Amino acid sequence: MQVILLDKVINVGALGEIVKVKDGYARNFLIPQKLARRATEANKAEFEAKRAELEKAAAAKLVEMQAQGEKLAGTTVKLTQKAGVDGRLFGSVTNSDIAEELGKQGYKVAKAQVRMPNGPIKVVGDSPVSVQLHTDVVVDINVTVYGETA
Repeated sequence: MQVILLDKVINVGALGEIVKVKDGYARNFLIPQKLARRATEANKAEFEAKRAELEKAAAAKLVEMQAQGEKLAGTTVKLTQKAGVDGRLFGSVTNSDIAEELGKQGYKVAKAQVRMPNGPIKVVGDSPVSVQLHTDVVVDINVTVYGETA
C-alpha cells in the first residue's frame, strides 16, 4: 500500500514522502496513529495544500522536544526496590517504573519512550538508560537503584 507520511517515521521515511509499506503496517499502525494517509489523488492534493502548515508544526514540535531534552539530559532517577543481600532485585525496574518516576519529577515521558538497551534492571546500582523524546531527540539519563532488604 502506498501512503503519504505526515510525520517522520524511523526506518520508513520523512514528512511528505510517498512510500510503499505493507498493508497491515499501514492499516494497523501508521494510519491510526495519524502518521500517514493513503496515497490517493485527493489525499495528495490535500497534503500539498497543507504541506507548509505540517512542516511548520513538525519543526515546532522538534524545537519543543529539544528544549525538553536539554532539561532532561543528565537527570538521575532514584528508585528503591526490594533486594537480596547479594544486590539482586526480587523484581526488576522496567521502563514503566522509570517513566512514572520521571513524571513525578515533572517530565512528561511515556513508557514507550524509555529505551533500556540491556532490558529491565535487575541489580542494585547505576544503569544508563536513554529516553527518545522525538525521532531526532534521544537523551541519556542515569537510573540509580537502591536496595531495600526484605
